[in-house]
Amino acid sequence: MKIAYITDDIYLEHDTGMGHPESKERLIAINRAVSPLKEQLIQKSPIRVSETLLEKIHTPEHIQTVLEASENASPIDSDTICSAASYDAAVFAVGAGIVAIDGIKAGEFERAFCAVRPPGHHARPAQAMGFCLFNNIAVTARYAQSVGYEKVMIIDFDVHHGNGTQDAFYADDTVFYFSTHQAFAYPGTGMEKERGIGSGEGYTANFLMMPDGGDEEILDIYENDLPIYVDRFDPDIILVSAGYDLHESDPLAQLNVTTEGIRKIVRLILNTKKHIPYIFFLEGGYDVNALGENVRVTLEEMLEE
Repeated sequence: MKIAYITDDIYLEHDTGMGHPESKERLIAINRAVSPLKEQLIQKSPIRVSETLLEKIHTPEHIQTVLEASENASPIDSDTICSAASYDAAVFAVGAGIVAIDGIKAGEFERAFCAVRPPGHHARPAQAMGFCLFNNIAVTARYAQSVGYEKVMIIDFDVHHGNGTQDAFYADDTVFYFSTHQAFAYPGTGMEKERGIGSGEGYTANFLMMPDGGDEEILDIYENDLPIYVDRFDPDIILVSAGYDLHESDPLAQLNVTTEGIRKIVRLILNTKKHIPYIFFLEGGYDVNALGENVRVTLEEMLEE
């Protein structure tokens, strides 16, 4: 199985300031942890995407807000920080997904892991929030559709609900959004009754985990519920918001999922439909040593035939 690992040092230039959990140390730890696998991976660099591509999801006003916040090195909110290099890092984060789609389409590799920052799944069409500037996975979904992957499934196992991704496709029956996340956690969205509207009704599925839930509870969802939705929707490609803050060590959440549990989640996702492309995008995960280990086990599973 040919796997691309897509990252760039530009992501280290996104400076969130002293003590911020979403720091460059996350990516440094990941690169250190996965270095023994590098010879088995196709290493790729992202591209810088245009505003036209960002506008597949985001409003021009939103794009301008992020650009100005970066130029002024000013925060968008108390959590969502911009430094001088943040806009560049953010457009290259989206660009990792575009490189992944193009490489898969060209037959260069079958799967990809995008080790990017800033993360993306909280970024709404008109609002940056929750450490996220642009919605990397959402823009990639739209780009995938433009090159022939008509039915896109997004699976999100970050401990926090991907409200931005849900918002982008809530009325859309061509993109299925499936999320598991901790109940009563930031950003407070993702109730089970949120199933989509209009033609998108039934194309959003949210599964809540109670605080202190662990491997048994979450693996039950990925083993028994996810395959039903995948079979019914029958996607052409699966994109994964891989947030590792569901891990038992994470300082920003209260789930007790182990590294072995994460390995099994990844395996179950990859086994739901064989012979279609899979692209994983780094989202959360704030215990840096555990984060590196968890990305490594993800790549190990992706490398399996």
